Amino acid sequence: MSGSIERKMVSRGDVHLEVFAQGTGPTMVLLPSLGRGAEDFEPMAKILEDAGFRVLRPQPRGIGGSSAPLPYADLQDCSNDIAAVIEAEGNGPAIMVGHAFGNRVSRLLATIRPDLVTGVVLVAANVGHAPSPPDVRAAIRNSANQSLPDDERLEALRFAFFAPGNEAEGWLKGWFPDVLAAQRIAGDQTARSIDYASGNVPVLYMQPSHDPLAHAGDAEEYKAALGERLTIVKIPQSSHAAIAEQPDFIARGIAGWAQGFLR
Repeated sequence: MSGSIERKMVSRGDVHLEVFAQGTGPTMVLLPSLGRGAEDFEPMAKILEDAGFRVLRPQPRGIGGSSAPLPYADLQDCSNDIAAVIEAEGNGPAIMVGHAFGNRVSRLLATIRPDLVTGVVLVAANVGHAPSPPDVRAAIRNSANQSLPDDERLEALRFAFFAPGNEAEGWLKGWFPDVLAAQRIAGDQTARSIDYASGNVPVLYMQPSHDPLAHAGDAEEYKAALGERLTIVKIPQSSHAAIAEQPDFIARGIAGWAQGFLR
């Protein structure tokens, strides 16, 4: 059964990162979506802990106890923060789990630090070569904009993040607009071709059934590019906020896949 959650601090120069840690076993690092924090993974972390993993949830800079004097310079700066977390843990290389924006950080880390990554899980990932469409970017910004009326934000959430019929109200909270803006700039500074392939490790691509960013056509192209090291799983009744819509399905799928190749 789940034990207690530890709160740890990891420093990389003048960057200080708050990390929630729980469980024992192979390391698994969970990275949240654009402008959101580690709390989004709470239900999944418990399941993964019970499945026999050491689960780490670093807070992005500007959320919780994580801080830095400057925003991220680029996507590599984001990935270097996570490299510091894995190295400080001292439990060997990790399986990276990236939700939405977190998928690019995970893919790049597997590319630039193959010694620290044994596998990559992409949840609701835009694996195409083009940035998010303008209407989706606008909806993401509006979802996080707490100065807008709730009904306008809910309309944006339902468009960009939630499958029809799924409850979106819970995601009115948990946004950090300044972090979102900084991460967006960092991602735009790095060509998608650099992180596209996720290094050379096994990859699990979990594609929501209704996602304006994670398209079936892109998944097929990704499979053609990565070949046998890519496994595709479709997440039922879900969109870009998949970890909030189907946390049990996703966590159990990740655990089964990881246990399979770690044997």
